[in-house]
Amino acid sequence: MKIAAEILSWIFLPLLMPVYGLLIAMYVPSNQDFLFNEDSLYFLSDEAKTAVLYMFMIFSVVAPGLSFVILHKRKIITTIDMENQRERNIPMFIMLSYCLLLYGLFIFKAQNNILPKYIYALPLSGVFVTVVYTYINRWIKISLHGGGAGILTGFTFAYALEQAEFQFWILIFVIIASGLTISSRLYLEKHTPREVYTGWALATFMTFMVNYLYPIG
Repeated sequence: MKIAAEILSWIFLPLLMPVYGLLIAMYVPSNQDFLFNEDSLYFLSDEAKTAVLYMFMIFSVVAPGLSFVILHKRKIITTIDMENQRERNIPMFIMLSYCLLLYGLFIFKAQNNILPKYIYALPLSGVFVTVVYTYINRWIKISLHGGGAGILTGFTFAYALEQAEFQFWILIFVIIASGLTISSRLYLEKHTPREVYTGWALATFMTFMVNYLYPIG
């Protein structure tokens, strides 16, 4: 069970969750509701999908991941998964910086919301989540894995709500994935129930609101 929990923790690594959300929206068939929302990730061209995923992989996964390795090598953080609560401020500032940079690049390179709004809203969600987490971290070691699962959940539900047709099983999958993520962190005794449930609930709410309310171009 411990090995399974560790594998799940790596599969559902917080840095990967936004990419999973994009993959779901881009490649699971859905029909947009033209009466209320003309944004769609499923109907993007293959070239656009590849470019967006490439950008998210660089700024959401590769760059922060390498930054954390460097912090670990320089003994600024004790472990890669940031188990020490007091060591989290610099890594979270790094995550915030990459989210802001990614959002800024999309605003600059794809002006006037020419891309579906979710591409802008997703990194902006990361900004809000990271800011709130950095503040809360002063009192509790809020779960970053719970936050990653919450970002996936909030994004997927916001996207599904604005589609005329959506694969219902995906929503069930997202909830199960969140449950497995939370359960693995609890089983490994990395967090208390309050830390993982608070992390998931806050990230789900903030990500949903940012993606659902983000203005359409």
